[in-house]
Amino acid sequence: MNRLICCIMILLIATGLGSCFKTDTAVPEPERGNVLVDTISMTSSYLYQVYFRLDSGMVVATNKRTDSDLGFECRAEGFHIILNTADFMRIADMGIRTFGEPVDTTGAEWKFDKSDGNPDSIATGRWFTLNGTDTVSNGHVWALDLGRDTLGTYLGLRQIIFDSLKLGTYYFRTAAINGGNISPALVSKEPSVNYLYFGIRAGNVVLPLEPPKNLYDLEFTQYTTLLFTDGGAAYPYLVTGVLSNPDGVRVAVDTVNAFSTIDLTLARTLHYSLSQDAIGYNWKVYNSTADAYTVRTNLSYVIRNSLGYYYKLRFISFYKAGVKGYPVIETQRL
Repeated sequence: MNRLICCIMILLIATGLGSCFKTDTAVPEPERGNVLVDTISMTSSYLYQVYFRLDSGMVVATNKRTDSDLGFECRAEGFHIILNTADFMRIADMGIRTFGEPVDTTGAEWKFDKSDGNPDSIATGRWFTLNGTDTVSNGHVWALDLGRDTLGTYLGLRQIIFDSLKLGTYYFRTAAINGGNISPALVSKEPSVNYLYFGIRAGNVVLPLEPPKNLYDLEFTQYTTLLFTDGGAAYPYLVTGVLSNPDGVRVAVDTVNAFSTIDLTLARTLHYSLSQDAIGYNWKVYNSTADAYTVRTNLSYVIRNSLGYYYKLRFISFYKAGVKGYPVIETQRL
């Protein structure tokens, strides 16, 4: 009898404990957002770089594309130094030599940053050697072609040497291409951004142009990309389009489904790319006869941001009151 009573008590206790816990419930999907239409004001000369946030449909930062010359990677383990390709900049490794002496660029092998954002595509590459835990110069002097401004004016040449990266600070020197005007400079990493920018023409100053990396998804800008001749030879070309935030933003291109029919279920089946130029520039086509651009409204882009939310986007115009350089986009959270 005692054993029976004990069993009943154990059963009652177990039942009581079980009633203390809630049963699992499915987490609801986020509500589908409204369709938003926004105009991005780059201007007819594509003067501005515009940083855009998808969840709010807002521009979070704008700067002139000619403001900076170099960008310094700010990830803790990062060491990459990029060019301002919006100005059609290029760089040439002139080898080990005395910094500050005249540099003759005849026969130089000029390189451009590719637009996909792949670290292996950056022209400065591995500019250093390792000395213990320090990243120090390999002794190479670089010729820097500053490119052209919005009017096509040539901005000239400089020479530069990257001395070291120590405790989160880049140390380097710039000078005139023919020697003289040697200026030491430094850029200390700011972990909240992908890159800190630097203006040589602005007087060797650090320029915090990019907003914090968790505050934007897309950058509307002019940039340099590599195109190919019919024979397969690569050549650099200046284009106007969209680059995605390298901090985890992924993009899929849909040429099959109508924009209105793309939903979350479909979005999860698409193939996504981390290439920064996955949206790129070919959402528009130039007609030389009409001297005008036509937007390819059949192209849809599905974007997965760093938080895992999905958005769809398409372009519906490239003009405002007949003036080019004002992309009009339609977006919706899925």
